[in-house]
Amino acid sequence: MTAPIAPATTSASPAPADPPSTPPAPAGTRVPRRGSSRAGRTLHAGPLAYGILIVAVLFSAFPFYWTIVAASRSNADLAKVPPTLLPGPNLIRNFEAVLEEADIGKALLNSLIVSGSITLGTVLCCTLAGFAFAKLRFRGRGALLAITIGTMMIPPQLGVIPLFMLIAELGWVNQLQAVILPGLVSAFGVFFMRQYLVQSLPDELIEAARVDGASTARIFWSIVVPIARPGMAVLGLLTFMAAWNDFFWPVIALTSSEPTVQVALRQLGGGYVHDQSVIMAGTLLGTLPVLLVFGLLGRQIVGGIMQGAVKG
Repeated sequence: MTAPIAPATTSASPAPADPPSTPPAPAGTRVPRRGSSRAGRTLHAGPLAYGILIVAVLFSAFPFYWTIVAASRSNADLAKVPPTLLPGPNLIRNFEAVLEEADIGKALLNSLIVSGSITLGTVLCCTLAGFAFAKLRFRGRGALLAITIGTMMIPPQLGVIPLFMLIAELGWVNQLQAVILPGLVSAFGVFFMRQYLVQSLPDELIEAARVDGASTARIFWSIVVPIARPGMAVLGLLTFMAAWNDFFWPVIALTSSEPTVQVALRQLGGGYVHDQSVIMAGTLLGTLPVLLVFGLLGRQIVGGIMQGAVKG
């Protein structure tokens, strides 16, 4: 009698053990992130850095604060030693004196027209020229760029007499186009936009657009302008401030009947003793539009500066 055969059992390989779990870190322990490096850590400023920044901000903001103080005081208060450092009650009165002594409303409108036109023309023309010098290949590109940059070394005072003779022949004396047209293009703007587009605009993007059949104009409006927008914002603010604060050429080409803000400020505080409080009130009125423009474009300006400073 044979013994019953036991059924065969298949020996299965044991399942792999789970990896040991990492014990939780104690409370208050800083766990480093994966892939974090020493160079990627956030640096925290110390008390010395904050102190230096506070002193720099105070020194930078004090002239504007003193303008507000002087505009709200009388001329006698400003002559005191030591001078007062708190705003006074005469701000509205000094603003009324500014409106009586000069046509500041018309001057603000003229400055807005002149500065806005120069800003738009400079940003558009300099972006076009910068794109051409940065990415297009044509004969004489290096020589033309060198000549453009070389014009920055010529003092603008040397061209005042020929320029005034030209606008006199055209009959533009005491007209706003005499101030607008000479400032529509700047060598600095061309060089600035050229350097910005060299770093921010890849050649492969233009080649891909060429393969798709896009023309140069289409490439400029659809590709270059969106990429160059932060740089255009920076150039626009710098141009607007320069055009708004320009005094030398407007005082030659314009008269008191068609003034800009800087020309109108020359008429304030007249007399044997200049009324500094009225002059400061007019200066404060002329500064507010620039602050408004900076407030509107501040984020794009900071972003454009950072993109131009850090490549990639």
